[in-house]
Amino acid sequence: MSGLALLFRVGRAALPAGVRQLRTGCSRPAFAKELFLGKLRKVKMVLFSYNHNFAHHRLSVDSTKIDRDAKIPEETLSGLKNLGLFGIQIPEEYGGLGLSNTTYARLAEITSQDGAIAVTLAAHQAIGLKGILIAGNEEQKKKYLPKLASGEHIAAFCLTEPGSGSDAASIQTRATLSEDGKSFLLNGSKIWISNGGIADIFTVFARTEIVDKDGAVKDKITAFIVERAFGGITHGKPEDKLGIRGSNTCEVHFENTKVPIGNVIGEVGGGFKVAMNILNSGRFSMGSASAGVLKKLIGKTKFSEKFALMARTAYVMESMAYLTAGLMDRPGVPDCSVEAAMVKVFSSEGAWICVSEALQIIGGLGYMKDYPYERYLRDSRILLIFEGTNEILRMYIALTGMQYAGKILTDKIKEIRRGNVGTALEMFVSKFRDSMGRKVDLGLVGENGVVHPSLEESAKKLEQNVYYFGVTVEGLLRRFGKTIVDEQLVLKRVADILINLYAMTAVISRASRSISIGLRNHDHEVLLANIFCTEAGFKNNYALAELEKYVVQKKQLILFPLSIVAPENMDDSIKKVAKQVLEKRTYICSHPLERTF
Repeated sequence: MSGLALLFRVGRAALPAGVRQLRTGCSRPAFAKELFLGKLRKVKMVLFSYNHNFAHHRLSVDSTKIDRDAKIPEETLSGLKNLGLFGIQIPEEYGGLGLSNTTYARLAEITSQDGAIAVTLAAHQAIGLKGILIAGNEEQKKKYLPKLASGEHIAAFCLTEPGSGSDAASIQTRATLSEDGKSFLLNGSKIWISNGGIADIFTVFARTEIVDKDGAVKDKITAFIVERAFGGITHGKPEDKLGIRGSNTCEVHFENTKVPIGNVIGEVGGGFKVAMNILNSGRFSMGSASAGVLKKLIGKTKFSEKFALMARTAYVMESMAYLTAGLMDRPGVPDCSVEAAMVKVFSSEGAWICVSEALQIIGGLGYMKDYPYERYLRDSRILLIFEGTNEILRMYIALTGMQYAGKILTDKIKEIRRGNVGTALEMFVSKFRDSMGRKVDLGLVGENGVVHPSLEESAKKLEQNVYYFGVTVEGLLRRFGKTIVDEQLVLKRVADILINLYAMTAVISRASRSISIGLRNHDHEVLLANIFCTEAGFKNNYALAELEKYVVQKKQLILFPLSIVAPENMDDSIKKVAKQVLEKRTYICSHPLERTF
C-alpha cells in the first residue's frame, strides 16, 4: 500500500561565512508525477536550518527612492556584493557561499522586501549565471564564476525576443560558425532582459546550423557565454515599468559579436534543454519570497478578518517552497521542475490577491504613494508573468504529469496484450471497486499512519482527492489520448487540482512535524492547515466533477446507474463564446440602449 511520510528533522548550527551546508537524504526522484497515478509515494526529507551570519549584517535600503528614481544606488549594490549575495549558490571553490536551495529560499524571504533588489539578484544568479553552474565545463566555471560570485561581474539571461515570448523555440537570433571553425558570429536582438544594461556576462540563446546523423542540415538552439567585452553589444534605454522599477530591464542587441567556440554551454544544438533546465530550477524561491512580503504586510496592517486569508496563504507558500527546496537539495539531480512550477503559480497568484487585500484594509491611504502598499501591488503583478506565464506553466504542469501517467498506462496495456493475466485482473478489480464506491486508504491516518491525529480529516481529504485524481487522469488519457494537448480547459483543471494536492501535502506535513516536535504556536499551524485543506478539497472535488463529463462512458451509466453521476461543465459554451468573440475581434453584444423600433 502506498503511503506518505514527510519527516522533517532540524539540525541547528551556527556557521561562519563561507562554510558549505551539508546535504543529506536518499537519492530519489520528486513525487509530484506519482500523484497522476493516484499514489502518495513515501518520501523522507531532511531539512537543516542554519543560523548563517547574514543575521549580523544590516543594509540600509530606501525602497521609496529606488522606486521613484527607477535605479538601485551603487552603494546599495556594493553592500549586496559585500554580503556575498551575488554568489549565494556558487560553490566555495569558485568564490561563492555554496549554500543550499533551502538557504537560498530563506534569503529570498529577506531580499524580497524590495522587489527591484530581489529581481536584480535573481536575474543574476537564478538564471543569469545558472547555465554556467549546471551545464558549463570546468574551464568555463573557473574563468567566469569567481567574478560573478563577488559581484565584480553581473550576469543576465537573454532568451526572449520580439517574436517569441513563451514560445522559446521560435527565437530568431542567429550564431554563424566562422570559416576557421574557432568562433561564432552572433546577430540578433533580445527584449525585456533583466540586468541587460548593467551586465558584463550574458547567457545568450541563438539558432545554429547543425548536421544530424543523416547528414541533413537543421537549425537548433545553442547556449553561449557572451562577454560585453567581446564587442558588438549595445542596449536600449531602461524600460519604464509598472513595478520593480529599480531593476534594470532593457533591449540587448548583438551585431557581429564574435564568440569563441569554447564559450558554448553544453553542446552545439543543446541550448533549448539548457534554457528549460535553468528556468525550471529557479522558480521555487518565489514561494518563500512571496511569503516574506505577506508576512511584512501583516505586520504593517492593524485590523480585519482578511488577516486569516493572508496568514493562510503565506503558510501554504512557505510550506510548498521549503518542501520543494528540500527535495532539490537531495544528492543527484532530482527532477523537481513540476514542483517548482506549482510553487510559482500558487505563490504568484496568492501574492497578487493578498497584496490587493492588504491595500483594501488600509483603504484610501493604501492608494497613496506615501505608503508602501501601492508599490507592493505594482511590484507583485510581474510575478504572474515572468519566469513563464502562469497560463503556460499550467499547461506544462498538466502535460508533464499526463505524459508520465500515459507511459505507465501504455506499459500496462502492453502487458495485458502479452497475456499478463495478473495485470489485467488488477485493473479490472480496481475499476469494479471504484464503481462500487471503494474506501480509500493510502496510509496517512490510522494505526500506522504518519499524520498527526489533529490533521486526520485533512489527510483523509488528501487521500480521497489523490486517488480519484489518478482515476480521472486515466479516464482522460483513454478519452483523448495524444489530443489531450489541445484541451486547454481540461488541462487547466488538471493543473489546478495537482497544485492543490501538492499544497495540501506540504501543509499537512509541516503542521504534523510542528505539533509532533512541539514548536511554538503549533496549534495555529494546525488550524491554518485544516482550513486550507478543507477549502482545497472542496475545490478539487468540484473540478473532478467537471472533468467527469469526459471520463464517464455511456456503458458505465448502463451498468452502474446508481453509483455514477454524469456531471456537466460549461466548456462547450465557453469555447463557443470565445470563438464568436475572436471571429469579430470585438465585444459583439448589442448596447442595452439600442432599439429595433
